[in-house]
Amino acid sequence: MRALLLLAGLTWSCLVAAEHLTIERIFGDPNLAGPSPRSLKIAPDGKHVGFLRGRADDQNQLDLWLHDVRSGKATRLIDSAALSENKELSDAEKARRERARIAGSKGIVNYLWSPDGKRLLFTLDERLWLYELGAAKGKHLRALTARGVDVADPKVSPRGGYVSYVSGQNLHVIDLDDGRATQLTHDGGGAIHNGEAEFVAQEEMNRHTGYWWAPDDSAIAFERYDESGVDEVERSEVYADHTATLRQRYPAAGRANVGVRLGVVAPTGGATRWLDLGTDADIYLTRVNWLPDGKRVAFQRQSRDQRRLDLVIAAADGSGAHTVLTETSNTWINLNNDLRFLRHEDALVWASERSGYKQLYVFGLDGGLRRQLTQGEHDVDRLLALDEQRGLVYFAAGREDPLQVQVYAVRLDGSDAAAPRRISEGEGVHDAVFGEDARVWIDTWSNPTTPPQVSLRKADGSRIAWIERNELKQGHPFWPYRDSFVTPTFGTLTGDGGQTLYYRLHRPAGFDPARQYPVFMTYYGGPGSQFVRKNWGNYFEQYMAQRGYVVFALDNRGSPRRGRQFSDAIFKQLGKAELADQLTGVAWLKAQPWVDGRHIGIFGWSYGGYQTLMLLAKAGPQFAAGVAVAPVTDWTLYDTHYTERYLETPQHNADGYEKSGVLHWLDGIEPDKLLLVHGMADDNVLFSNSTKLMAALQNKGVQFRLMAYPGAKHGLSTPALRKHVHTLIAQFFDEKLKPAAR
Repeated sequence: MRALLLLAGLTWSCLVAAEHLTIERIFGDPNLAGPSPRSLKIAPDGKHVGFLRGRADDQNQLDLWLHDVRSGKATRLIDSAALSENKELSDAEKARRERARIAGSKGIVNYLWSPDGKRLLFTLDERLWLYELGAAKGKHLRALTARGVDVADPKVSPRGGYVSYVSGQNLHVIDLDDGRATQLTHDGGGAIHNGEAEFVAQEEMNRHTGYWWAPDDSAIAFERYDESGVDEVERSEVYADHTATLRQRYPAAGRANVGVRLGVVAPTGGATRWLDLGTDADIYLTRVNWLPDGKRVAFQRQSRDQRRLDLVIAAADGSGAHTVLTETSNTWINLNNDLRFLRHEDALVWASERSGYKQLYVFGLDGGLRRQLTQGEHDVDRLLALDEQRGLVYFAAGREDPLQVQVYAVRLDGSDAAAPRRISEGEGVHDAVFGEDARVWIDTWSNPTTPPQVSLRKADGSRIAWIERNELKQGHPFWPYRDSFVTPTFGTLTGDGGQTLYYRLHRPAGFDPARQYPVFMTYYGGPGSQFVRKNWGNYFEQYMAQRGYVVFALDNRGSPRRGRQFSDAIFKQLGKAELADQLTGVAWLKAQPWVDGRHIGIFGWSYGGYQTLMLLAKAGPQFAAGVAVAPVTDWTLYDTHYTERYLETPQHNADGYEKSGVLHWLDGIEPDKLLLVHGMADDNVLFSNSTKLMAALQNKGVQFRLMAYPGAKHGLSTPALRKHVHTLIAQFFDEKLKPAAR
């Protein structure tokens, strides 16, 4: 479809033929964002930047690239397609990628620098490879593991003497001097896992590893977990040509978790020394760190109810375990990766929400508060780097605007806690990666009208070089669609209790305020993920706006980056505060003269799918149609760490679980308004969530539509499935909402 448009908000100065986005193009090649590098890492010697990049003909096939800082040139180091044997990934590796949200990626999905910056470690087809920079041709690449040996979570030891990995549920190391491989644990198999992160650690704690090297290469701390006490859930994964019946150990809310131990072993093998995790066995091992001296291990222990978090330090031989810090909450403790131990002071940097907002502090190893590094009514997103020599701490936050992510520097002595210095340039979202000495950093920046641009910068924020300029000009993948681009606007509404709610709005292409338009309303709405941000890449929202919809997205209470008062409103009952806020948005929309209030459609995925169902169930007359993809319908079917964080256990909060579940409100779902979508091999939000809803609606005689995807996991991650589901969604809303557009 072509049209003549003059777009406000972009600097196009004349009428041109505008090519509109299509779903086929959104999920086709090359990537509309341009040649955006990912997994950027600065070499320890600062001479190179490594990154992964998709191909022009297949954005999901990732190759390993190298940017030479001195010359400014980037070269492809490893052609993953040429090296790959197209080996089918193991089920365990598929599950790990699903947990890490990279299920659709192929080729090289991760790599690591050696400490001297002269070698790169990567996996391909679950086989381990080492690339030697500067080696003679033909000798620069060697396989460290044999074909057919699946490896996971590879690492280079801090001093570069070893490579480690997990295989067969046991921990292994390779001595890089003599090539000798050593298996460090031997009881892995069945329900016993060594060196791995358990399901809820990967899925809910943002911890994807189960072992940690001492800084001097002297030892490895590792997790051993036993899942024999976890319930086995029998479920069917329905594929196109067969059905697999699986028994998955799934820790559902209120049921048993894995049993966890923390051990320390030498890289040369020998006996394991076990650390004392405390008298309560029903805990979460959330984080593990070594102190700089390599003689002590720190671990974070979270109570089952997640209202207490202890930082414990013990000697590497297992002795002297003692609690240094304790965080408590009346609701729940959020986990983070912000702990740093100081080398020149007997202290640590620690992030806490004790003020109501996440801020950075310095505590002594005796647990005493020494000073506060940041303050204010905003959250610190994460600690990025620590330069102890120059006395600086770098962090990411949205101090001026919670819809942005900017990079700041603050003094380690706490002298400028209220006024940190912003070092990032450009309004929008910055994703920063610092080098080990914090002297240089990589900035990936975008905003709603600028695709991601990647630059190398000094510690003060000044640009050294472009790694990927990615200008939106002739030849850029998005260039043909620039003149049909609908620039979003952002605003605020006032919700219950005076809370400020942020929204993103796309007015339809060719907007005429004298007309009325149907609404495509989308959201996530759950804790842990901010949906409304000033970044690039909301292509499906663009697509719907170009097709004549008002597109509206709002972040409700429970969403992150707004402080604890904003997030804690969902405690003990989900689907109440969130819905009240979304309905505030609906009321505002209906008050606009250019909105057709009778034809509002709602769409969400995962927690957003749950929101769709709850909105249809509790406020059905407000909406003409809704799409729920991979929704939770019954919170007793979801995992322990996530669900109990907000709802406690079913044993302690039965009423909260009932009222948080969709089935409790089923009488409100009206016929022919719902499109339900789910992958039939989803091991995160189990397909039984949807089958339970299907049966309940059928028994009540409520008509609805269903699309189930054989063999598909939670993310429907292949390009074909993404194209199919988004075409389905668009067609459903066209049918339900478009006839009234006028």
